[in-house]
Amino acid sequence: MVHIMASLWKRPNSENYWACFTDANGKRLKRSTGESNRSKAKQIAEAYEAAARTKKTALQVRRTIASLHKQITGEDLASLTVREHSQNWLVEKKGTAPATRAFYQGSAAKFLRFLGPKADADIASIDAKTILDYRNDLLATVSTKTTNHDLKTVKALFKTARRDHLIADDPTEFVETAKTRAERVRRPFTLHEIERVLAVASDEWRSMILFGLYTGLRLSDIATMKWNQIDLQKREVWVTVQKTGKPQLLPLAPVLANHIESLPSSDDPNAPLHSRANGVWDREHRTGRLSNQFANLLVAAGLRTTKPKENQGKGQRARREGKELSFHSLRHTVVSALKEAGVAEAVVMALVGHSSREVSQHYTSVGLDSLKDALAKLPSVS
Repeated sequence: MVHIMASLWKRPNSENYWACFTDANGKRLKRSTGESNRSKAKQIAEAYEAAARTKKTALQVRRTIASLHKQITGEDLASLTVREHSQNWLVEKKGTAPATRAFYQGSAAKFLRFLGPKADADIASIDAKTILDYRNDLLATVSTKTTNHDLKTVKALFKTARRDHLIADDPTEFVETAKTRAERVRRPFTLHEIERVLAVASDEWRSMILFGLYTGLRLSDIATMKWNQIDLQKREVWVTVQKTGKPQLLPLAPVLANHIESLPSSDDPNAPLHSRANGVWDREHRTGRLSNQFANLLVAAGLRTTKPKENQGKGQRARREGKELSFHSLRHTVVSALKEAGVAEAVVMALVGHSSREVSQHYTSVGLDSLKDALAKLPSVS
């Protein structure tokens, strides 16, 4: 095999040189020298190669390179493991909405679990094949949508690493998102189906289903709702949407207002309307367990079938099959019912909190009275 000597490379608009060298397996690597002086940078590049071509573990090589860099330049080499960089990246995300940050944490943890021992290797050692393997591993276990969400997190991690000069090339740059597969699409409930679910639901779940049906709010927003968000006199509810962090004022449909009046109130304005669901959220900051509880209600109502895991021939990490009905289907039900009642699209979208650019242009013309009139057109369930 022809040995290619260590060389230097400089990114446009960058002062420092990067070392290009070959490791013991013949793999070509890049590592920042942290030096703008070409002569010193060349020394560092040759030292890097000498260290990398010895039969050492990735951690030993990283420590040797860092030591050589310190000897030559007198300065510490900027180098982080994937785990360390991931932790720093999550700190930067502290200002995001709680639900979004919880997703980032879970998504980053998922990537670290996949990497195994590589999670504690220099982030510069991760290549495009590793990222591609991760994407394909996700596709075998979760939906295409979830796969692409998790891949987006990893892409953000490495984009930040490149920004911080921890890597020369982004291994995620040319790893494409997964193509959408033919999966079941969520559909709205029929009124008869909602009545079947309500018939088997506990009092708390019955309440959350009514909130979902008459507000279009997501499960996380309903689970965390407090009494001080409700104004029964004005028949309004204030919500800071978990997903976006944006405040939203919604009128209460007559059916929902009557339901809230029937609930046992609390002297504590910060008390949750749905204490059990709120407890799940406080512990886990995600709705997975609550979604599973709702799925069990669908099974009890005869709207979904389940098979024991041992009869499916799939492990616990098998990809979840798409389901036509879920709690999120209540949002589709609201939209469908309002459109069938002839409510203007801008009013419908304002109610369910959609925020596309096209819809947001109409928001200023949608008043609270229009929203109340629209909700009055929703059918009543018993």
